[in-house]
Amino acid sequence: MAHAESSLSPVGTLLDQLLPSRQAGRAVWVRNALAIIAGSVLLTLSAKASIPFYPVPLTFQTMVVLALGMVLGPRLGAAAVIAYLAQGALGIPVFAGTPEKGIGLAYMMGTTGGYLVGFVIAAFVTGLLAERHWDRSFMTTVAAMVIGNAIIYLCGLAWLGSLIGWDKPVLALGMTPFLLGDLAKILMVAAILPTLWKTVK
Repeated sequence: MAHAESSLSPVGTLLDQLLPSRQAGRAVWVRNALAIIAGSVLLTLSAKASIPFYPVPLTFQTMVVLALGMVLGPRLGAAAVIAYLAQGALGIPVFAGTPEKGIGLAYMMGTTGGYLVGFVIAAFVTGLLAERHWDRSFMTTVAAMVIGNAIIYLCGLAWLGSLIGWDKPVLALGMTPFLLGDLAKILMVAAILPTLWKTVK
């Protein structure tokens, strides 16, 4: 009975499956620290990379944010994003368009500031959903990614509208050009994560 209850527990991410903390013993903090560092590095790389797409070039940062939440879980996923933001706040050019468009807190307080805040919340929420096995099937992974994307847009658009004024075309500037690319990224992750679960099992 205890084994059955354990298998039905909501807790469990891909990281736990690959590197179980119960087996790591006292070195669990090393696993967690390395996961956070690796996540922040991936976010930096994704911020700098883009490929041609319609109607705007396809970037991978939101995909990495949400994937980190689902792979690492809510706390480590959010911590990786926070570590990334902390590097940016210190003036390290980790954000898209830096250092050309500014660095540090000045950049973070600009038009993309709300999206950066949304990254943390979205990583945490998708991590919670992953712990409840939403990353085990295509449809639930799509649903989790859509929820995460919606959180990022809500935070980003609220900030953008407050900054530039709601009389401006806020949706056209901060959301609609990116929807098709977001759909492509959602489908990509939804195809990969359930396959990884089947492989590691």
